[in-house]
Parts: sequence; structure tokens; C-alpha cells
Amino acid sequence: MGVKGNALRRPSERMSDSGFRLMSLTFDIVDLIHPYIDGRVKTFGIEKGMTVVDYGCGPGRYTTRFSKLIGETGHVYAVDIHELAVAAVKQKIEKQGLQNVEPVLAQGYASSLPAHVADVVCALDMFFTVRQPTEFLKELKRIAKPNGVLVIDDGHQPRDVTKRNILASGAWTIVEETPDHVKCKPSGS
Repeated sequence: MGVKGNALRRPSERMSDSGFRLMSLTFDIVDLIHPYIDGRVKTFGIEKGMTVVDYGCGPGRYTTRFSKLIGETGHVYAVDIHELAVAAVKQKIEKQGLQNVEPVLAQGYASSLPAHVADVVCALDMFFTVRQPTEFLKELKRIAKPNGVLVIDDGHQPRDVTKRNILASGAWTIVEETPDHVKCKPSGS
């Protein structure tokens, strides 16, 4: 079998449409009962005028918060591999009048974003699903400014796995660790 055959046997990182809808509903309920995201994003170092990439944006629950933090002069790229995520973000853009948000459909680990565009790249609630962390982290480094920051959390994996994958990539250096997330700078900067 060629590359196509191997690709077909490998499980997809993209969740099913029904799984995405269930996840979105669950997030809506969690956010209603326990609205912790606003407090969480305040610890990421995001400021007015910045360019932020919400990589693996899902239904946009962080995207909308980033949009408020960066203000009219900033820009948020909401990136995901799932068409329903991009559609959900587009709905939020229309419904909430978000002029500073741009949804982007990624193809695998290729985001199509310009190089060195982001002050802050956030990969939240999704890193545990990435099957090729080195390739993924190199793409995040490509889109981060040389002095940019990566905010990444564990999701459903132990912290030691997160840190091991980050360091093994050679793309990032861990500069801060909190119980909630890890902050990184591009290696060599």
C-alpha cells in the first residue's frame, strides 16, 4: 500500500461531526455552570493590539475572549481542522459583531497563516489529540513571532507527557509552568 493506504488506516485527529456537536454542547453547559475561561485567559499575557492564534479553536469559546482582550487594533486567527469549528466561529463573528476575528481551516498541521504573525499562540484543550506533536509544534513556531509566546495545556494527558513532547520537538523552550498551562518561547530566540 502507498501513502494513501497508510493514511486511510491511521485514525484521524479530526473528531466526528456528532462528536464535535456533543463537545460544543458540553462546553456550553460547563461555561454556563462554571464560567472560568475569562479568568483563565487573563493569565496568558494577551494585551490590546496583539495578534493571537487560537489553534484548535473548536467552537470558539476562547476565541471570543481573546477578541475582547486584544481590542479593535488586534487580530485573532481561529484555526481548526474541523469544518464545523470554522462554521461555529463564523456564527459567533456574525452574532457578536467580532471585527477582529478570522476563522482559518487548517489542513493537517498546515495552517496557511503567514510566518511570524502571532504574538501569542494558544493551543488549549487539544494537545492531547495531536498524534505528531513535533510537526504540530514546528508549525506553531513557524507562525509565532521570534519573541512570541506559546500557551499550551495538557488537556487529557499528564503534564510530563506535555513537557516531554514540547522539549523533544526542539521548537520551543519552556519558560513558565503553572498548574493550568505551560508557556513557551521559540527555541533559539
